[in-house]
Amino acid sequence: MSFAGKYQLESQENFEPFMKALGLPDELIQKGKDIKSVSEIEENGDNFKVTVTTGTSVISNCFTIGKEAELQTITGEKVKGVVHRDGNNKLKVCLKGIESVTKLVDASTIVNTMTVGGIVYKRISKRM
Repeated sequence: MSFAGKYQLESQENFEPFMKALGLPDELIQKGKDIKSVSEIEENGDNFKVTVTTGTSVISNCFTIGKEAELQTITGEKVKGVVHRDGNNKLKVCLKGIESVTKLVDASTIVNTMTVGGIVYKRISKRM
C-alpha cells in the first residue's frame, strides 16, 4: 500500500500530557489541541516528503528509508534520524527520545503514535 496522499486529523488521544512531557507551555498546548492538522505525503519508492500543516505552522521533512536525514520534530527542533520501513505499511523513527510509528491501517486511514517517557500520543487521520 502507498502512503501517498493528503490526510486530515480525525481524532487524537493524550495530546496534552504528551506535549507537557515535551516541555511545551500550556498556552501553546491549549491553542493546538483543537486544530485539525493536514498531512501530505509524497512517496516515490524509498523517498518521502511529509508536510504537516497545523494552523499557520508547517513542518516539512524529506527522507529516504534507511538513510540518515535531518528531520524537524513536533517541537520545531531539527535533529538527525533514520526512518525505517517495517513491512509494507509501517514507518518508524526515533528522534531525541521520541519514538514515532506511522501505520497505514487501510487505504484511507493512517495512525501515528508517538511515545516519550511512557506517554503515548495517538493521532488518527483520514485520507481527504
